[in-house]
Amino acid sequence: MTYDSPHPHEPDITGTILDFTPVAFDRRRAKGWTPLTQRRFIEALSVMGSVGAAARAVGMGRVSAYRLLEREGAESFAAAWEKAINLGRSHQYSVAMAAAINGVTTIYVQRGGSVTVRGGPDMGLVRAALRDEPAPNRVA
Repeated sequence: MTYDSPHPHEPDITGTILDFTPVAFDRRRAKGWTPLTQRRFIEALSVMGSVGAAARAVGMGRVSAYRLLEREGAESFAAAWEKAINLGRSHQYSVAMAAAINGVTTIYVQRGGSVTVRGGPDMGLVRAALRDEPAPNRVA
């Protein structure tokens, strides 16, 4: 069996959004921004489009993510961040518009056990999508 990756248990990330040079640190911290944590953050950011949500998803904080972005030697990480946040915002916009067009199903369960099922557009999602920055490839 052959593998494209230098390590058989790691996927080949060449040419993907995860193909960047992680920010280097002089000291290692057990709960710090390891190269793996940085890659997972960029991956989460590319889906979520939110720095805070992506940072929480990898067990880190929003403020520390921005501090990492400002560190010396973070140019490659910053470029990946920019691509990822644009992908994530575009994805979230698409999700919101799909909910607006197709609607969502909401199930309510009351204390007595009665169940109400309602369908329709999620206008909160639509308003959030329209309030945010325009998605890439969309005219403002």
